[in-house]
Amino acid sequence: MNYFELFDLALSFDIDTATLAERYRDLQRAVHPDKFANDTEQQKLLSVQRTAQVNDGYQTLKSPLRRAEHMLSLRGIELSHETMTIKDTGFLMQQMEWREMLEDINDSADPNGIIDTLYDSFATYEKSLFSLLSQQLIKADENDNKQAADQIRKLKFMAKLHDELARIEDALLD
Repeated sequence: MNYFELFDLALSFDIDTATLAERYRDLQRAVHPDKFANDTEQQKLLSVQRTAQVNDGYQTLKSPLRRAEHMLSLRGIELSHETMTIKDTGFLMQQMEWREMLEDINDSADPNGIIDTLYDSFATYEKSLFSLLSQQLIKADENDNKQAADQIRKLKFMAKLHDELARIEDALLD
């Protein structure tokens, strides 16, 4: 399903999230199961399915990473269950540096300083990845699609690093 069509939005990485939210509310009102309470079982089931599609579409388009992945899937590139590794040596070196910093947090005299540094470093790196991704998704040729897929893989890895850092931070607070 093309969620951009469902929400009547241009197929673009950069979307107006306020417009998305407004169209989500409109679609929810139109397909909500309560509206079909007195209809046939088939209509009720269809309403539940449509509601699920609208909810899934909204969650997908609301998230920049999921939105980019959806755009590539519409172009025939599926990333959702792949296990391809990242071959960018610069990114791999940066990844090792971040991993070392994560390991050093518990033994550090200033764990909060390392945590803040990592959050800042992650945010800066993610911002540059999203900027590249946005440019690559505009062009939509085969090479740019492959590069966009690599940016998505990196961003997925960054999300895992964020989760790991949040767990470490939570453990320190306990």
